[in-house]
Amino acid sequence: MNDVTSPAQDPWADIRPYQDDEVAAVLARLAGNRELLDALTRYRLPRLHRFLPGLARTIAAFVIRRETRGVASVRDFQMRIAHYMERMIRTSTDDFRVDGLEHLAPDTAYLFIGNHRDIALDPAFVNYALHQAGRDTVRIAIGDNLLKKPYVTDLMRLNKSFIVPRALRGKRAMLAAYQTLSDYIRHSITVDNHSIWMAQREGRAKDGIDRTDPAIIKMLTMARRREERQAPIGDAIAELRLVPVSISYEYDPCDLQKARELHALHTSGRYEKGEFEDILSIVTGITGHKGRVQLRFGEPLGSGFDTPEAVAAEIDRQVVAGYRLFPSHYLALEALGDAPELLQMQEVTEADRARFQTRLHSIPPELREWWLAQYANPVRHRAGKIDG
Repeated sequence: MNDVTSPAQDPWADIRPYQDDEVAAVLARLAGNRELLDALTRYRLPRLHRFLPGLARTIAAFVIRRETRGVASVRDFQMRIAHYMERMIRTSTDDFRVDGLEHLAPDTAYLFIGNHRDIALDPAFVNYALHQAGRDTVRIAIGDNLLKKPYVTDLMRLNKSFIVPRALRGKRAMLAAYQTLSDYIRHSITVDNHSIWMAQREGRAKDGIDRTDPAIIKMLTMARRREERQAPIGDAIAELRLVPVSISYEYDPCDLQKARELHALHTSGRYEKGEFEDILSIVTGITGHKGRVQLRFGEPLGSGFDTPEAVAAEIDRQVVAGYRLFPSHYLALEALGDAPELLQMQEVTEADRARFQTRLHSIPPELREWWLAQYANPVRHRAGKIDG
C-alpha cells in the first residue's frame, strides 16, 4: 500500500520498504552492482569467476535481468520469491506445518513478534504461510547491522523490509531513531492496515533459549504514549494487535556456526565475525536441510498489561508453549545426560536416532556440548529449567 507519495510527505523514506514506483530503478541498480555480481558468480560460477571474472559478471547480470523481467511492483517481486520458497521447502524440509493462523482475521493487520533462529527464513516462512492462506505478506524488521552492502539493503527493502537502527552513537540519536521506528510501525498497523514481523530480541537465539527483550516493547509503545502521555501501556499494545509467533526447526542448518560462536565466547570472551558471515548464514539457512518445520501463530495480546516486562513475559509464555519439540531436542538432552525426567522418547524412531547421531558425529568434539545445548534448551525452557 503506497499512501506516501512525495519526499515532503515521507518521514520514513530512509527506513521503509521500497514502493512500487521505485522497483524498476532498484532492479536496474542491482543488475549493475559489481559486488552483487561477484558474490553471485563466486557462489554459482566459481571457476569462471576465478579465470574470467568479467564474463562471469556479464552472465550474472543477464540472469538477473531475465529473472526479473516483468517485475514492476513489490508484489511481482515477492511472487518470484514465492516460487523459490516453494522449491526450498520441497528440497530442504521434510514437512512444513502452520497452526493458529485460522484464528486471526484475514483482513486485519497484526504485529507478529516471533522467536528468531534464522536471519532470513523466520519471516520468510511467515510470509509463505500468509501467501498460502491468500493473505498479504508482512513488512519485515531488519537490523542495520545486516545491511553492510548496498545491494543487500536493496534486496531486503524490495522484499518489504524496513530498517531497525543498531549502529547509531549517542543516547539522543538512538532515542530519535526509535521514536521514528515506533511511529512507522504504528502507522503501518493502524493506518496502512499492513502487518509487520519482528524478532522478540536483537539477534538470533544461538543457544536455543527464546526470550523477549522488554526494550523492544518500550520502543513499540513510544508512538502511542507520546501522543497520549497518560496512555496505559496495555492500550498501546492492544492497538498494535501484537501476536506471538513460534517457529520450530527440527534441525538448524546454521547450528555448527552457532556452536562455534558460543564456544569462542566461552573460551576467549570474544568472537570476531567475518565480513561475509551473515551472508553465508543466510545462504546456509536457505540451502541446508531443516527436517521438519512448524510455525504457530498465537493469540493477540489485549490491554491488560502494566509494564513492558509483563508484555514480554506473555510473549515468552506463548512462544515457548507454541514451540514444537522434535526428536532432535529430546535426543540432545539425552546425549547431555541431563534431566532424564524430561525425556519423552516414545515418538523417537530408530531413523530419528540414526539421523541425529550422524549429525552429532560430524561436529568437532570441542563444539559438541554447545551444539547439543541448542537443541536441549527448548526442552529445558518448556519445563521451567532455564533461569531468568
